[in-house]
Amino acid sequence: MSNAEANPIEAQLQAAYETGQVVAGIELLLPREVPLGGPRSLPVLRSLPNKFRHFIGAWCFIDHYGPVDVPSGAGMDVPPHPHTGLQTVSWLFSGEVVHRDSIGSFHEVEPGGVNVMTAGRGITHSEVSADRPDRARVLHGVQLWVALPAAQRDIAPAFVGLDRCPSLRLPSPTTAGTPVEATIFMGEFAGLRSPAPSFPPLVGVELAFSGCAEAQLDLEPSYEHGILACSPGITVDDVELPVGAVGYLPTGTDRAIVGASDGGRALLLGGAPFEEKIVMFWNFVGSSHDDVAAARDEWQRSRSSAGTDARFGRVDSHEGRTLAAPTLPNVRLSPRGRTRED
Repeated sequence: MSNAEANPIEAQLQAAYETGQVVAGIELLLPREVPLGGPRSLPVLRSLPNKFRHFIGAWCFIDHYGPVDVPSGAGMDVPPHPHTGLQTVSWLFSGEVVHRDSIGSFHEVEPGGVNVMTAGRGITHSEVSADRPDRARVLHGVQLWVALPAAQRDIAPAFVGLDRCPSLRLPSPTTAGTPVEATIFMGEFAGLRSPAPSFPPLVGVELAFSGCAEAQLDLEPSYEHGILACSPGITVDDVELPVGAVGYLPTGTDRAIVGASDGGRALLLGGAPFEEKIVMFWNFVGSSHDDVAAARDEWQRSRSSAGTDARFGRVDSHEGRTLAAPTLPNVRLSPRGRTRED
């Protein structure tokens, strides 16, 4: 099912994607549509990693999906699969997603709560739309990854599921404007801190707009930030973003105006520049090609084993079905930094 909100990209935006141009001072990271999961794939809009920029702070992966109609069969259904060297962050605007993992965690995340899984040296998990009579009809949310610093890349796996995150109302830059609800799901913003665990300094905030509204964001100037448009009509400093696109704000930026023409949602994602170089392959983050190649080989061996794998474990889900890792390319993968020039 195609995402109905993925509006055609105007010529100026397409040029920005192809050449890395900046529009009115905003660097645009435009998404591409990719399938998420197995045979019943959910289409997602992926804006990070991007051909020009690989990280925003330690955020290294941004997928936006929905809104989709769950009863039509378009919900989330991702069989067990592995991760290493990163944190996964699941945040919803509507619907419910059930998380199961190989360390025994089970949590149904709903809007206002967050699932944060720290993969560390290795973990397996599955994610499916809730299967109960009173489930929400519409699924809409994001899947985000945070690259773990080298010092934490091989720690023991862990999981935290929160049902509520701290929030506040941000004033409008104009006296007649409508306040905007800000919910902090990762890191710290405006004096509030999410209880979700994080290692590198970062921030993750949902901005919920009611009608036509703007919010003035006071930003940490030592961070770089991105504004992810999760609804039509989202603007950053008067530049309109296509749904699934990110407006990038470099370090030194201490203020931004984010608006909505007719309500909707946007995310503020940011953090201290992540100066380490990493290799990302499929669901693995490592320091080298050999790291991710070893993780892939161990996962593939575990799929054909009847026992419990020492590194990735097992998940009681999908009648034992798991996702196969793709084949590594015929060349060695080089560690990459923040941009394609690094």
